[in-house]
Amino acid sequence: MAFTSATLDTYLETNASAEDPILADLSRETFLKVQMPQMLSGHVQGLFLENLSRMISPRRILEIGTYTGYSTICLAKGLTEDGIMYTLDINEELESIFAKYFVRAELDHKIKFIAGNAIQTIPTIHEEFDIVFIDADKMNYINYYDLIIDKVKAGGYIITDNVLWSGKVLEEKKDKETENIHQFNRKLANDPRIQNVIIPIRDGINLARKL
Repeated sequence: MAFTSATLDTYLETNASAEDPILADLSRETFLKVQMPQMLSGHVQGLFLENLSRMISPRRILEIGTYTGYSTICLAKGLTEDGIMYTLDINEELESIFAKYFVRAELDHKIKFIAGNAIQTIPTIHEEFDIVFIDADKMNYINYYDLIIDKVKAGGYIITDNVLWSGKVLEEKKDKETENIHQFNRKLANDPRIQNVIIPIRDGINLARKL
């Protein structure tokens, strides 16, 4: 799930700040124990998310798609002292991995994991968010966006991963998943409530600011 070349990825990692040792351990355990480890945000994207979060200094973050918690830790590093991050995932079995890394990163008191179908759990969270990070099943990207847009405060950000889908969004004939991602990108480009740009980091990030 990489849009860039392996050579370029190596160059980017070599010329970025060193990976947090806790995140490096989490990455190794993910690749050893979990199916589809390429879903992990990884070093370069993780640093990008961390820096965005630190610039924004969010008080509330919502993450749709925890996986093994790499991006969760990166984003949570930017939270204010009283900040809280809600992270949602349908696979609660992965909690045995990410929970211990949240503790090691000393962020466990700021992170609230909610297991279940995000379509059902998002409406139960009554908060206004500074950042929403969408990185779950691609067929529901539009549904997730529609559920969270009114929960994002003015000036807040919606960050969506995998929006280039290994370049498949450029293909004339698209499978259903790719078409859904393409329609999501078009929806955001034409939504007057936001200003957005797609950044070709890793598999593509759609960065949108609510007006």
